[in-house]
Amino acid sequence: MRNTAKLTTAKLTTAKLTTAKLTTAVLAAGALTLGLTACGADKTDGASDTSGPLVVAASPTPHAEILNFVKDNLAKDAGLDLEVKEFTDYVLPNTATEDGSVDANYFQNQPYLDDFNTKQGTHIEPVVTVHLEPLGLYSNKVKSKDDLKSGATVAVPNDTVNEARALKLLDSAGIITLKDGVGTDATPADITENPKRLKFKELEAAQTPRSLDDVDAAVINGNYALEADLSPADDALAVEPAKDNPNGNFLAVKEGHEDDPRVEKLAKLLTSDEVRKFIEDKWSNGSVIPSF
Repeated sequence: MRNTAKLTTAKLTTAKLTTAKLTTAVLAAGALTLGLTACGADKTDGASDTSGPLVVAASPTPHAEILNFVKDNLAKDAGLDLEVKEFTDYVLPNTATEDGSVDANYFQNQPYLDDFNTKQGTHIEPVVTVHLEPLGLYSNKVKSKDDLKSGATVAVPNDTVNEARALKLLDSAGIITLKDGVGTDATPADITENPKRLKFKELEAAQTPRSLDDVDAAVINGNYALEADLSPADDALAVEPAKDNPNGNFLAVKEGHEDDPRVEKLAKLLTSDEVRKFIEDKWSNGSVIPSF
């Protein structure tokens, strides 16, 4: 009886072990299947869905205006369903493109994008350059750059690239002198000559037009100048040179989405003769210049 009991106990133990192994195997197989399914879902989610409208983030002026001209006049005949979302800052359009909230964006230049990708770890790529908006130096207090008083305060954009552009504008206008070879990361520390002993107030680019009553002058990006009804040709004390300018604004997407057929259609429309004429007619004062 004892031997029989021992044998029966051994069989039960073996059966339990076998059942446990089978259960573990089934669970493992299920987990593997779920894992593969999840991987497949991730891959699907990461791919660009080209069946819906192309959603493009843009600054209101002039980018959204140009896109809306395309939407209202050219997109339908080209078979493009275009949706324009306006953003008033220089960060969200890229982060929204990176996380897939929008399909593309149109608001920035190459030096800004390079700096943004490096600092934010994003993977945004340019598709086609459309236009240039020259920076301008504006003031509500003086009529000429030469009238800036000693110790005057000048507002400049606080992001790396646009601050460098602003300082280079002041350099080209003979207001300050930057050290030789300074690049797209120039700061006031790179100024070698400042005869008027100017002070610099670093502000978010969108805030610079609103600062004009509080500072002596401000360097303002073209799109924000337009929103504030400022004309580079008529109101600026100095304007960024257009020749050999690397700061043209382009349509951009997340890396890997460049071949999206909707993006290709929009790129073609944005560089069409119709868009060129629209830009030249609407901004005949040179505040927006076609770059194609």
